[in-house]
Amino acid sequence: MNSENPTPGPPRPSLLRNWLSLTGLVIVIGSLFSFFLLFFLDTLAHFSNPYIGILTYVIAPGFLFFGLLLTIWGALRERKKLGQSVGLLPKIVVDLSRPQDRKKMAVFVFASVCFLLLSAIGSYHTYHFTESTQFCGQACHTVMQPELVTYQHGSHARVACVQCHIGPGAEWFVKAKISGTHQLYAVAFNKYPRPVPTPIKNLRPAQDTCEQCHWPKKFVGNLDKTYNYFLGDETNTPFSVRLTMKVGGGDPTHGPVGGIHWHMNVGNKVEYLATDPARQKIPWVRTVDAQGVVTEFRTKGFTNTINTAAIRTMDCMDCHNRPAHTYQSPNDAVNLAMSLGNIDSNLKWIKTNAVYTLTRKYTNETHALQSIATHLASQYPNEPGIKPVIAAVQQIYTNNFFPEMNASWDKYPNNIGHKDWPGCFRCHDGKHTTADAKRSIKASDCNTCHTILAQGKDEELNLLSPAGQKFKHPGDPVDGACNDCHTGGL
Repeated sequence: MNSENPTPGPPRPSLLRNWLSLTGLVIVIGSLFSFFLLFFLDTLAHFSNPYIGILTYVIAPGFLFFGLLLTIWGALRERKKLGQSVGLLPKIVVDLSRPQDRKKMAVFVFASVCFLLLSAIGSYHTYHFTESTQFCGQACHTVMQPELVTYQHGSHARVACVQCHIGPGAEWFVKAKISGTHQLYAVAFNKYPRPVPTPIKNLRPAQDTCEQCHWPKKFVGNLDKTYNYFLGDETNTPFSVRLTMKVGGGDPTHGPVGGIHWHMNVGNKVEYLATDPARQKIPWVRTVDAQGVVTEFRTKGFTNTINTAAIRTMDCMDCHNRPAHTYQSPNDAVNLAMSLGNIDSNLKWIKTNAVYTLTRKYTNETHALQSIATHLASQYPNEPGIKPVIAAVQQIYTNNFFPEMNASWDKYPNNIGHKDWPGCFRCHDGKHTTADAKRSIKASDCNTCHTILAQGKDEELNLLSPAGQKFKHPGDPVDGACNDCHTGGL
């Protein structure tokens, strides 16, 4: 009788049968499941996010090691209590013929399925959140605030950050993970630069990102543009320029080759060497035309040996270098606000006063907004319409100046055009010549890339000249590059 129904002995002790070790094992299982799910999703995704690496390669492993430490800690404590002869793992005996074991098994299976399902849903939503612009721009609020605000007011505000900064592919997927980990370290230990430097050295080529949406072979032709300005005099004299931008194209199968987009690497290859980190000083240029003819240009006095590793092939980003994070200069921002009626142009000297307040140095945003309000209110003490003007100028400041990050328009050259920065004139200055001095990169005049149709104010803008007009600078005639005088406050 005893042989048929043996008396069960005492349960076998185990080092893992304690709350610390069991809690650690649960954390280990959850972190492993989340890691593999996030890794799988990120690998199959069309666009990768550098910040997903923080979750996959930093946070998930961090929880894994934390769980393992809890498990080991609990096992060591239990071993100290029970002695050295205790086995590491408990003996698990499951007899499904017993109702009690069947109930326990059902509860265990149900709880496991629920746990894995919740982990899967959480990991899935976490992944998509880290793909969002909100995560990229707000996770590190102080660091990324300038980029987020300027992005929200830019022409690519409906394009996710990761589509331009990372793009598809395994190679850049790995680079993104390394970069994301470094960014986490920089933020955690306050090692990030202020402002964030540009151009980004490891930014993916435009052919892999921009050209996923923008078709490089498209013939753009001419574009009609009107620029509205207000002079810094007592009456804020308006001055507008209407012109035709000769954008053109670089593919002979879709239109005549020429215009600004001649530089596109469709039929012509342009290479250059910059001697400064911001790529504003370009002493050496090499072009290769559709027939393969190579021409090299240098500035006078540049005799350095060319470092082939430093040569950059020109692409979209060399002119459109601020496609998503555009900072307006004080002068341009005030001109736009006045043309839209947000700043009353009938207020005497309002253009000068508004630009003045925006070009002062402030310690933080609160100090800036208070100073702007105080200065403008003191200049127009009996003017009831000054309050909306103050609000408009303060909005300009919050959209373009970030003193905590030392970021503003003057820290980031914008190579489109040539008014506030050298832009086109980095190469088209007439100083880049061939070795025999017989050819040069011509200095562009006002009608090379655009034709001025009308300029001035009121009825002058109705006197269109299809053949083009010579540019008439307001006030006294000037000589030299535009950016020699236009420094954002003029």
